[in-house]
Amino acid sequence: MTSKSDQEIVKLSLEDSDNFLELMNRYEAPLLRYIHRLCRVSEHDAEDILQETFISTYQNLNNYDPQLKFSSWIYRITHNKAISHYRKNKNPSISLDDNEVLYKKLKSDLDLPTETEQKMEKERIGKILDTLSPKYRDVLVLKFLEDKDYTEISDILKIPMGTVATQINRAKKQLKKLIQKNA
Repeated sequence: MTSKSDQEIVKLSLEDSDNFLELMNRYEAPLLRYIHRLCRVSEHDAEDILQETFISTYQNLNNYDPQLKFSSWIYRITHNKAISHYRKNKNPSISLDDNEVLYKKLKSDLDLPTETEQKMEKERIGKILDTLSPKYRDVLVLKFLEDKDYTEISDILKIPMGTVATQINRAKKQLKKLIQKNA
């Protein structure tokens, strides 16, 4: 089953629900990580969001468009569930490990200090990221932490690719401005 594509497994899952377990196994870890990156929640809450995602995915499997990547489709469902949870609880935050990853990837773009100040910068960036609007935080997380390309981000967020590029650019500029302001 591991040699089959997501689209093939979706088709098999529509015939026999036991095949859906393979999709769950493939996506459990990355989606759980994405949920944690999008909104800091307890492990229990993250697992609840993930469970809601899988239930919704299975219930809507007939609506999946095989022209799209399955990963983009399931990330979109996960995104919606996580945002819904965020709106109910209003507690966005990105973990310190993610701050380090994002810091390394944005370091050259943001012209950030080196070595001795990096640890403090990472923590500060995490706090600043929490203040970004969700649309900017979402594109940064998807691009730099989930390594999604513009097409996938467009599919996940249901916005045009040009808008993705614009939001990433604006998010980086806003992040840089906030970092300099809080220096």
